[in-house]
Amino acid sequence: MTDLTPKPSRRSCLKGLALLGALPALPAPALTAAPGSADLTAALEPVRARFGLPAIAAAVARSGVTVAVGATGVRVHGTDIRVTLGDRFHLGSDTKAMTATLVGMAVDEGKLRWGATIGEVLGAEIPGLDARLAAVTLEQLLSHSSGIPSDGEDMVGIYFNTDAFEYNLTPLRLRAIRAFKAHTLVSPPGKEFHYSNMGYIIVGAMLEKVTGIPWEELITRRLFEPLRLTTAGLGPQATRGRIDAPVGHRVSGKSITPMLWGPAADNPPVLGPAGVAHMSVVDFATWAGWNAGQGRRAPALVKPETLAHIHSPRIDTGRIPNPRPGEPSEGRYACGWGVVQFSWARKPVLVHNGSNNMNLAKIVVDTNNDLGVVAVTNFPDDPAEDALNAVTQSLYRQFAPG
Repeated sequence: MTDLTPKPSRRSCLKGLALLGALPALPAPALTAAPGSADLTAALEPVRARFGLPAIAAAVARSGVTVAVGATGVRVHGTDIRVTLGDRFHLGSDTKAMTATLVGMAVDEGKLRWGATIGEVLGAEIPGLDARLAAVTLEQLLSHSSGIPSDGEDMVGIYFNTDAFEYNLTPLRLRAIRAFKAHTLVSPPGKEFHYSNMGYIIVGAMLEKVTGIPWEELITRRLFEPLRLTTAGLGPQATRGRIDAPVGHRVSGKSITPMLWGPAADNPPVLGPAGVAHMSVVDFATWAGWNAGQGRRAPALVKPETLAHIHSPRIDTGRIPNPRPGEPSEGRYACGWGVVQFSWARKPVLVHNGSNNMNLAKIVVDTNNDLGVVAVTNFPDDPAEDALNAVTQSLYRQFAPG
């Protein structure tokens, strides 16, 4: 049996009281692991228990086949509603690599260039755009090297506002960019790494401008459906009124609050291109495996050379002290992917975290060995980070070629 139990954490696990009574469980999509794949459930359970997580799931894809998968725990903290392999988990900023792939499709189709600027594509939609911001390129936005700052109070004020009740998401993204258009860049474009969700909102708006299709429809039609990610969707994981997926949790001290449905259960939808996707761990492994195959396996979403361009690092992140969930802590950054050399891997691997501060997802892709490892939980913060780090590292060591 695979041993995923980590060494004792330097941080204490959060414990909490049950906040909900018995809730009706509903069946998840009938997904199963590939025939002959290893069952990780028994190995994941000690990790889940040690770190006090409601649920945890993980999967491994090798040479395009899911070779190991497991899920354990409950959909809501304090209940007995068990998770299944078909349960949808939130991916947070792991959505960014999917947005970058949509850009690659537009580039392959001649609708965009990596060097296209915000001004070229959106200038007519954003009058009064700051000249330095207008000169930022698509590639700089995707690699967080645009000079647009990381989220702060002023940025959060743009995301959370009453406009959400008056506009569809495509015009809402343009309104968000107009609200930001006069902000000063914190560094010259292409010079420094600043993890920016606003940058990905702008990417989404650029895609919508050149395709005439909302980002939400693009990712569904052009990525989820061709890859047959049947559980994939956008926004909160659970269907409103049902406990049919592991829900996220807000944690404050020893207080644990399940966030079931509605606006509070996810980031504002305007942030879609930056991080609102969800899917099962099985489908997440399919996405990891497709990337690990360097675009040489069906479906042909982008040319292999285009995917290699997406995977290629652009800028050093430097050492980021106390990174927020979903942000890389060090290494280099490509387009929607971190590129990191770990002590447990022979060569740098593609990696990303995703979190909406209620869930956490982690993906590791080794294109040299055609290997993808994913792990997810419906819990945030340090316990989740420590648990998923232990799981992905252990699974990588077990399944990577000698």
